[in-house]
Amino acid sequence: MSRKGLRQGGIRAQIAAAAARIMAEDGVDDFAQAKRKAARQLGIDERLALPRNDEIETQLRAYRSLYQADEHPAQIAGLRRAALAAMRALERFHPYLIGPVLKGIAGPYAGIDLQLFPENPKEVELFLLDRRIAYATHEVRRYSGDRAREIAVLSLDWQDAPLRLAVFDHRDERLALKTSPAGRVSERAGIAEVGAMVAAAEDDTAQT
Repeated sequence: MSRKGLRQGGIRAQIAAAAARIMAEDGVDDFAQAKRKAARQLGIDERLALPRNDEIETQLRAYRSLYQADEHPAQIAGLRRAALAAMRALERFHPYLIGPVLKGIAGPYAGIDLQLFPENPKEVELFLLDRRIAYATHEVRRYSGDRAREIAVLSLDWQDAPLRLAVFDHRDERLALKTSPAGRVSERAGIAEVGAMVAAAEDDTAQT
């Protein structure tokens, strides 16, 4: 590797470590925001190559295991229990857990992200309206391969945690979905998988 490449690699590592610390200590759950803030704190030009999200995830896991080993597993377990309760309530819409709560890197103020695949997307809003659950909505773009689709995201409060419901067409359930054309396929877990995670955490707690 060239000297320039080594230097850039060192800068990326510095930004990744600083961004992970910001996410762990300040409760920031947006990778882009954490990268920019880290670059500014380090006095590094944001236009340089910034670290990938997975590089920050690696640093974040290491930071939490070193400095938050006592409280963080309990926080994740609590968020996953709330996610499971929401998924069971929304079971008819084929819910899947994605994002930091699934990966086990979420902070105490992180939101829970679910993907839903209803037969009719409007059914989700009717479900919330019938139960007088207040929500806000906005649209985001998601991809299957290079094919883009606009989907609605419903944001609400659920068991003292922000809950975001990404509402897809039911035919998208079998597709590999991404946040960008070149991005990685979103990891996801259904009710049975999340239930197993919650049960395993409860077993660990009972044995300690």
